[in-house]
Formats: sequence, structure tokens, C-alpha cells
Amino acid sequence: MNHFSKLLTAMAFIGFSGYGLAAETIKIGVVGPVTGPVVQYGDMVFAGALAAVDEINKAGGVNGAKLEAVKYDDMCDAKQGVAVANKIVNDGVKFVVGHTCSGPTQVAVNIYDEDGVLMVTPSATAPEITERGYQMVFRTIGLDNMQAPVAASYVAEKVKPKAVAVIHDKQQYGEGVATAFKEAIEGKGVKVITFEGINVGDKDFSSLITKLKRENVDFVYFGGYHPELGMLLRQAKEKGLNAKFMGPEGAGNPMLSAIAGEASEGLLVTLPRSVDSDTRNAPVVEALKARKVDAAGAFVLPAYAAVQVIAQGIEKAKSTDTEEVADVIHSEKFDVVLGENISFDKKGDINGFQFSVYEWHKDGSKTLAK
Repeated sequence: MNHFSKLLTAMAFIGFSGYGLAAETIKIGVVGPVTGPVVQYGDMVFAGALAAVDEINKAGGVNGAKLEAVKYDDMCDAKQGVAVANKIVNDGVKFVVGHTCSGPTQVAVNIYDEDGVLMVTPSATAPEITERGYQMVFRTIGLDNMQAPVAASYVAEKVKPKAVAVIHDKQQYGEGVATAFKEAIEGKGVKVITFEGINVGDKDFSSLITKLKRENVDFVYFGGYHPELGMLLRQAKEKGLNAKFMGPEGAGNPMLSAIAGEASEGLLVTLPRSVDSDTRNAPVVEALKARKVDAAGAFVLPAYAAVQVIAQGIEKAKSTDTEEVADVIHSEKFDVVLGENISFDKKGDINGFQFSVYEWHKDGSKTLAK
């Protein structure tokens, strides 16, 4: 897609609500990729957030007002992230769930901070997003520098590789999590012999695989999303690279198996600790199932929780003033699908978030790694 086409797509923002435009509605912008190569992650965020909006409205809304979800497409692209953020400001939307990807989130928060928009991202994991001291930026997911140590500990203790390669997609999220893994695994005394970037959209990894075979690599960590990892897995199997692979939560998508096929069997993935099996979440899981949504999707329940945090923040503040709501979110505890009495630190990151290591299967399912 050329730049002009991208711009046209970005301008064709998708806005909708399940409710009529009543006099008193609280708009929440939900932002992620509706188009582009990683729409599956946007689908998870939209599904979780929109379900939460509907369920909260069915229960009476927030302080007598209905929530109104407005959906925006940023294509998981930083330039479109700027365009979408400006569109949200111009639309008068003061609360945002998103952005989905770290790149557009990183640039959008600058605009939101200037214009008093409160944002809760359920999926953007780059540490830099909350490191600049913005008071109205929060997230209901952990950081790359939290999942990387979990991954490194598992690899060092369970896999015990002899030659490790760390590959990334040169993007903020992918290179960031790959760098964090490299530092964490080397801190465990495991040497990384190759740290190399590929390009988003690459389809032929022959030369990379030849290099990894020549170096006798027996473990590969990939920082990035499922399209490139899926192709790398498939070609590695075809070309006889006998190595264990691992990826971050951005790779944990059933489409990975659609691309890689049998080569995805046994892939290790760090994902948010599963809470869809918690009995207290049974009504939410059933409501999602009725909407044909898999609650086990990595970002579905964090997105649901993001809406809950905004709604409960407004309720506790007895106001829709974003500064007042932000003060409440920083100081109060919340009962959401991710847990009871969750809280946020001074940077806006959720306290005590947990990642776990899962084993991926060729049918797109996952089990807790042993």
C-alpha cells in the first residue's frame, strides 16, 4: 500500500456505537489496527473493549450516563497514530482505550498529554510509553522489560541452549523486547552469538537461516509480530534448522499457526497470565463467548479491564474531568477482570502484572510450559 493509499485509509476512520447519540454519553475511543498486517491484535482489543462497554451500559452505565465506543484505525503505524490522535482530539473524545501497538502509542501520548485526553493501553508494552511522567497515561498490561526476564529465566533453566540467536524486526516493540531478552539471558550467563534485525514484510529468510545453521544455533528468540515469525518458523523447518524458537506476546496469535503450520508446534511464547479460567470471570467469559470472542486472546481481557478502569475512575471521581479521573486512578484500587484491588504506580503502569511462558501448538492453542 503506498503512502497516499495509507493516508486515505487512515482518513476513513471507523466510528460507531451500539447506542443512539443520547444527550449524555461518555465517549471512549478504541484504537488499533482495523487494516494492515496485524489486524488480529486490533480485533482482540476492539472485542474486549466493546464487550465491556456493552456490559457496563446494560448494568446502568456510569453515573447515569451511557458509554459510547468509537472505533479508530491506526493500522499499527506510527504516522497514522499521529493522525488518529489528532482526530480523537478534534472529535472531542476525552478517554481512549489503546493504542494497540507500541509505535503509534508512543507518538500519540504526546498529543493526548497536550490536550487532556486520558489513555489506557491494554497491549502496548514498550517501557518508554510511561517513562516520561505523563499523568494521564496508563496501561493494563505489563512491560517488555517484565516479560523478557520471565522468558530468560525459563530458557536458562529449562531449555539450556548452547548457541542463542536473537532476531528482531527493527521496530520499537520488536527490537525493544529483543534487546531486553538479550540483556536478561546474558545476565543468566548464556551467550548470545547473533543479534540481528530483519525487515517487516520480509518473506525470504534463506540467508539468515543459512547463517544460523553455520553458527550451530540451537535457540532463536524473535522480537516482533506473528507474520514474520510464522514465515521464519516455516522456512527454518523446511531448511533443517534444528533450533527451539521463542517469541513475545505479539507473536501469540492463532494466525501464526496458519502461516507456520506444523512448524509452530512447540514454539515458546510469553503471554499475560491467563485469567479467563478464573471463576469470578465466568460471566464475562460467557458474554464474550456469546459474541463469538475467545476470552483467551492475549489482549481481550486487558482491553476489557481498561474500560472498567476508566468507568470506575469516572464513578469514583464523580466527574468526567480527565485530570480528576487520572488522580483517582493513580490513588485508588479497582476490581476488574485482571484481579481484585489492582492499582497503578506513579508512571501509570499496573502493579504486579504477571507474564507466563506458554507452549504453542500447531492448531493455534497454547498450554502452560512445564
